[in-house]
Amino acid sequence: MKSRGDSHRGAVVSSASADQWSDSDPWTLLRLILWSSEYLEGKGLSSGRLDAEHLLAHVLGTGRLQLYMDFERPLKQEELNQFRPLLKRRASREPLQYILGCQPFRELELSVYPGVLIPRPETEQLVDEVLAWFLREEVDRPTALDVGTGSGAIALSLAAESGAKVVATDISSVALGLARSNAQAAGLEALIEFREGRIFEPIPATDRFDAIVSNPPYVREVDELLLEPEVLDWEPREALFSGKDGLDVIRGLVAGAFQYLRPGGLLALEVGLGQAREVALLLE
Repeated sequence: MKSRGDSHRGAVVSSASADQWSDSDPWTLLRLILWSSEYLEGKGLSSGRLDAEHLLAHVLGTGRLQLYMDFERPLKQEELNQFRPLLKRRASREPLQYILGCQPFRELELSVYPGVLIPRPETEQLVDEVLAWFLREEVDRPTALDVGTGSGAIALSLAAESGAKVVATDISSVALGLARSNAQAAGLEALIEFREGRIFEPIPATDRFDAIVSNPPYVREVDELLLEPEVLDWEPREALFSGKDGLDVIRGLVAGAFQYLRPGGLLALEVGLGQAREVALLLE
């Protein structure tokens, strides 16, 4: 329960501006957050306040809530020196996740770095659907193939939440190295096998899976300029684009999936906005 003093202080904080301090005033947490927010917003970032808080919390090794508890604390010069280059990186539109080196995904905290697609919240819904299917079908000791694993988000989540044995593939050795590292950090390396290759190339013809899951590249080439700089300039193109209509990789998945699925198995794909009908036609 807030006291009146808490409520009053919150009102002051919400109306504060970086202009209220003079050059001789110390750089408190609040001053730095407000100044950084305005700086990032001036670079076209609508999430300037949130990004500034995440970066500062990262430097201080604390949570964002603690920042609000310590708004009036002056920063040490060493802390300012660590913060400034991170702020400049974000101002250049480098993704926040690459700067912080991590991205939460469901129950996991995944390491991420340039060269590997950043896991999205939308992909968590894809995992939900697969896990629900395992339960409905009462699949005992499920097996799954994760095509285009990237950071390992799908493979690790399926293994962690259902005990599934997963084969995870990717064409990128950089992505596979990160996915292996994430699996080791989560203690899941015994449940996941990583293989390098395009779509089904690294899968023996005799292998069968209960589910084949993929968040493939599906952006159309003509939509390139619609992407935010954080995506277009930083994330790997091969994880984003898939031909003129965005369906090249999906066609390959649909064409080969049923060879590798057990009878009655599941093919679960993430697709782009407006692509569901076209993908449904491919499946007929």
